[in-house]
Amino acid sequence: MKKLSKYAPFVGVITVALAVIAWSVFTGDEPRNELTLDQFQAEIEADHVVTADILEKSRRVTGELQDGTRYKVEYIKDFGDELVVSLIDADPAIKIDVDHESTPRWESLLYSMLPLIILIGAFGFFITQMQGGGKMGKFGKATAYQPDQDASAVTFADVAGADEAVEELREIKDFLEDPNRFAALGAAIPKGVLLFGPPGTGKTLLARAVAGEAGVPFYSISGSDFVEMYVGIGASRVRNLFKQAKETAPAIIFIDEIDAVGRHRGAGVGGGHDEREQTLNQLLVEMDGFDAATGVILIAATNRSDILDPALLRPGRFDRQIVIDAPDVKGRKQILEVHAKGKPLGDGVDLERIAQRTPGFTGADLQNLLNEAALLTVRERRTSITMADIANSVDRVIAGPERKSRLMSDEDKRVIAYHEAGHALVGHLLPECDRVHKVTIIPRGRALGWTMALPDQERFLHTKPALEQRLSMLLGGRTAEELVFNQVTTGAVDDIERATDLARSMVTEFGMSELLGLRKLGQRSGEVFLGKSMGHDRDYGDDVAEQVDAEIGRIIEAAHIVATDVLTTHRDTLDKMADALIEHETLDLEELGELFAGITAL
Repeated sequence: MKKLSKYAPFVGVITVALAVIAWSVFTGDEPRNELTLDQFQAEIEADHVVTADILEKSRRVTGELQDGTRYKVEYIKDFGDELVVSLIDADPAIKIDVDHESTPRWESLLYSMLPLIILIGAFGFFITQMQGGGKMGKFGKATAYQPDQDASAVTFADVAGADEAVEELREIKDFLEDPNRFAALGAAIPKGVLLFGPPGTGKTLLARAVAGEAGVPFYSISGSDFVEMYVGIGASRVRNLFKQAKETAPAIIFIDEIDAVGRHRGAGVGGGHDEREQTLNQLLVEMDGFDAATGVILIAATNRSDILDPALLRPGRFDRQIVIDAPDVKGRKQILEVHAKGKPLGDGVDLERIAQRTPGFTGADLQNLLNEAALLTVRERRTSITMADIANSVDRVIAGPERKSRLMSDEDKRVIAYHEAGHALVGHLLPECDRVHKVTIIPRGRALGWTMALPDQERFLHTKPALEQRLSMLLGGRTAEELVFNQVTTGAVDDIERATDLARSMVTEFGMSELLGLRKLGQRSGEVFLGKSMGHDRDYGDDVAEQVDAEIGRIIEAAHIVATDVLTTHRDTLDKMADALIEHETLDLEELGELFAGITAL
């Protein structure tokens, strides 16, 4: 009965329309005697016909006889139009009226009522939709995705490289499985858990693993799904989402990219109370409105926790905040082992060595790395993935695909060879620089050449000498061009940009300038709020700005002098390395070791 009631407006409109048409058909015309053409001709010859109305469109003749009888003749069935007209024209005493546009009354009535019918139908449609019978009624409903727990269950065994995060989330799983154990000790489980870290580190995977381990309903939705052009829709979706979760508790709500709806309020230009802020306010209310007894846990993920509204991050809402950072070398090896399942690896593949060569890679990067290696193997019609395939994939992920089709002149090739040799030689001789593993002059992506330098171990702190030597390595390519060719090219544009950024950070952020001292200068980089940034001025004067520029120039020039001294002292090795690059195009770790034999770090 509930389903039928939704279609009541449509049934009403159709009933009214049919009643009007039936009334016009059965009551629209008075009764008439139907004559055949022969009878009609006889009446004309007997001078009994007084009037004749010729309705051309409906192919009829109607009129009145002398005795008052009303008649009609359907002449389309027997003869053509010309016969009827000629019969009538034969007697000029008959009053003749020819209607070229005449239509049946019921048809005219239908046309006149059509706008009213459409209006009633549209009204009924909108009423039905707003009552929940269609898409409009679903505007305020959250379209949360609920994966099949049995078909696609993800557990903590599928998560690698995030051991600390797994331990933190294991408590959530234990609470969902046995809440009484926590209640007996008076322990309250966190209402909300915020996972934040760089993209691709497995935040969504961790949330799904909690749901898979606990075996509870998992409602997954993106923060952008709450925001619509209609005012109030986002808040309505938030209410609907929490209502669904409470009805199926214990359950997990996962909001991915929560920064889309949870940004700092009042951050826009003018600080208006827009739809996004209404949605955020409703989210705050809902998080206050349920407690641990309901069995609903909210997990959210973002890579911009710094822009979230403080009200979201206070205790009682997101009680637990877990950093999901890029994995270390041990974590990268574990992740590679997970993604290597189902892939035919060759005998020489060493996952630990690959993990050492991929510092800074996230879980998504490592998955893509093995997938690229598999695609390369398929492209070359081989049956197993080799170490060379994975090494090529590392280069592809970091620097882009090879561009062997790019033809370079011998002069350009020579310049690029000396440029890359300059980077490698300075990096090898300065002890604080990362170890050079590979040098190539094969174009990759936008780079015409590439020097791969990787740390021997994970580094979390960088000293001032290490940063200064890194600057010298960045400028080694440009310095080599100056020494050999007595001129410079545009090939060092990226090196100069990176060197300038690093030197500026040393002065304005790291406090590594003796002249300016321990000061943080300037606004924080990466500010995304136009409204907030417009309200702030530079926090230092013009005289300090001149000192900052002078210090940046001094640091870069000092690094340039170091690079010049290194390359001038070891010019023979520089020439040998450039010649080897021109001949072989790529030098690996073993070949570099032969070239560097006999020279030691400074």
